Amino acid sequence: MRFNYNKFWYKMIDLGINKSQLRERAGVSTNVIAKMGKSEPVPMEALAKICNVLECSIGDIVVEDGEEKNK
Repeated sequence: MRFNYNKFWYKMIDLGINKSQLRERAGVSTNVIAKMGKSEPVPMEALAKICNVLECSIGDIVVEDGEEKNK
C-alpha cells in the first residue's frame, strides 16, 4: 500500500517549517521523515505528533494512494 504525503509537504511550506524543525518539534525520528519522502507508511503515533505541531488532522497531510505497484 502506498501513501501520498503531498499535502504534508505543502503544509510545511505554507507554515515555513523545514524538516529539521518539524522533526525536533514533533519528536519524531529522521527515519519517519525519510519514509514520508518515499511514500511509505509511518506509525500513526508519529503522524499524530506531526499533526499536533502542524495543527491539523491526519487527513490533512496523508491520503492512501492505492496498491503498491510491482517493481
